[in-house]
Amino acid sequence: MPNKPVIFVTRNLPDAVTQRLTASYETRLNPGDAVLSPDQVLKGAEGADALLVTPTDKLTADLIAKLPKSVRMIATFSVGYEHIDVNAAKARGLPVSNTPDVLTDATADIALLLMLGAARRAYEGERAVREASWKSWSTTYMLGTHMTGKRLGIFGMGRIGQAVAKRARAFDMQIHYFNRRRLPAHQEMGAVYHPSADEMLPYCDFLSINAPGGPETLHWLNAARIARLPDKAIVVNTARGGLVDDTALIAALRSGKLFAAGLDVFEGEPNLNPEYRSLPNAFLLPHLGSATIETRNAMGFKALDNLDAFFEGRELPDRVV
Repeated sequence: MPNKPVIFVTRNLPDAVTQRLTASYETRLNPGDAVLSPDQVLKGAEGADALLVTPTDKLTADLIAKLPKSVRMIATFSVGYEHIDVNAAKARGLPVSNTPDVLTDATADIALLLMLGAARRAYEGERAVREASWKSWSTTYMLGTHMTGKRLGIFGMGRIGQAVAKRARAFDMQIHYFNRRRLPAHQEMGAVYHPSADEMLPYCDFLSINAPGGPETLHWLNAARIARLPDKAIVVNTARGGLVDDTALIAALRSGKLFAAGLDVFEGEPNLNPEYRSLPNAFLLPHLGSATIETRNAMGFKALDNLDAFFEGRELPDRVV
């Protein structure tokens, strides 16, 4: 069909999403799926009507200012959008959309996996089996800690935080939370609200970080806040790596202040602080929070729904700016 809008897609997409995309638009793809430099993004954007980007694309104010005039919209394949300077986009009159609401369950599942993996020393156990260092069962070998009945503190009680709480209740965990606004009673479901995060921390045998990234939460979990946690607490992060001060967390894991940590996100990923790799009490995953076939398809379809709405002159379902 002639005169289809041109979409520049910065990374490979799931097959089902690509099929729908190519059926509706003239597409400019990145077949090598490498992370593109700013200059490569600008080159790919030449003559494009819209960009479909991912969190690996850093759309700074400078890059947005240099985008060709043909570009009229930016859709990101993500819930978070801190990789886009939304103020610069707004100043240029570029609508930006994201993909909320479809990765809640997948990310909450990963949070529980991290909690269990960290508490039960899954990394050490699997390594012992693979490296043949496991010699015999014994009553004191590789003892972990219970999740059942423990206190779980949730920093950020949005959709994902609530989904984590829902799953944790199956382990009879006592839920504590901090959120910018207290939830209605029917959403709290018995969870204990704390008016400040610092006040919540002493009640956290487990701490799940589920707040948005950005300047306001940069290095939120620092040495002072770790000191407020109970001794031998477990920290889990499925939000953004920047919420954690790596130096402080690594020190607390080395000293034994914390029993363990389960991390799916890292500051500067994939170039995480290399000291994490040497910690036996760090259960590490490569940002798998939304990595299910169903979720990634749903995210891609959300991005396309927003592109469709824009080019059909309708309001964007998931407009950020």
